[in-house]
Amino acid sequence: MRHLIDPLDFTKEETQKLLDLADRIHDDPEAYQDVADHKRLATLFYEPSTRTRLSFESAMLRLGGKVLGFPDAGVSSASKGETVADTIRIISCYADIAAMRHPKEGAPLRASLYSKIPVINAGDGGHSHPTQTLLDMMTIRRRKGRLDNLTIGFCGDLKFGRTVHSLIDAMSRYLGVKFVLISPDELKVPSYVKQKMRDQGIPYIQTTDLEAVMPELDILYMTRVQRERSFNEEDYLRLKDSYILTPEKLAGAKQDLAILHPLPRVNEITLDVDDDPRAAYFDQVQNGVYMRMALIMTLLGLKDPKTGEVAFNVEG
Repeated sequence: MRHLIDPLDFTKEETQKLLDLADRIHDDPEAYQDVADHKRLATLFYEPSTRTRLSFESAMLRLGGKVLGFPDAGVSSASKGETVADTIRIISCYADIAAMRHPKEGAPLRASLYSKIPVINAGDGGHSHPTQTLLDMMTIRRRKGRLDNLTIGFCGDLKFGRTVHSLIDAMSRYLGVKFVLISPDELKVPSYVKQKMRDQGIPYIQTTDLEAVMPELDILYMTRVQRERSFNEEDYLRLKDSYILTPEKLAGAKQDLAILHPLPRVNEITLDVDDDPRAAYFDQVQNGVYMRMALIMTLLGLKDPKTGEVAFNVEG
């Protein structure tokens, strides 16, 4: 049995096979509508979520499976003091696979240690968001045709942005990738993330000037300043408008630039950018359903009706 707790839990080759499966589902979703018949997904969401929770639920329903779970900690036994370890032991009796979102870093990992079913980390604090990483990679590959030889700019809250940290980890495995880190000084990428890049010889630069680096970017990954993870309201109000992407700021960008955003956005991308063909953030949302379908199939060991095979072996 395998879990997905960190973006690097799958090898580069396994990730490739998962992306290939997600592409096949993207191209012919109806072929997969009964693959998970009689299987049950538990969504254990200890903090609010719209996109991730509904994406997982949509993915399982599109596979012909069923969904159970809770949308926040207040309606779970966590409000009575039940531990994550006990919760997953109970859920293992009800479901075949679980997706967990938790505000505490490491909670999905702890759950996986006690679980009898595969556990998917659907985001833990400011640490990691591996399924977002996979759908980001799918979107990049579909837009650019490759995952290597790319200059990727991350802009906004790079300190608390778990989607940023996860994608940096995953994309560092590909040749010719360079990172441009654009943020206020207070929201820089954590030192441990930069140390990992240095240890791997991954080139990166830090800047506060988005427009100055715009012409060299192949990917622009915008993020919001996260009110829920800010130290205080004063800092949030001071930093929340640090970067606002407008059509004017895209004037010097490459014509094949891909603009990504993990969503939700507040005002860091203006609405008129949505009409730009380079905007890929709503494609990300749709790709998230196909990627999570592929992940659920793989962790449950379900065969691809197109190939007659499982994407890769998940047995221990």
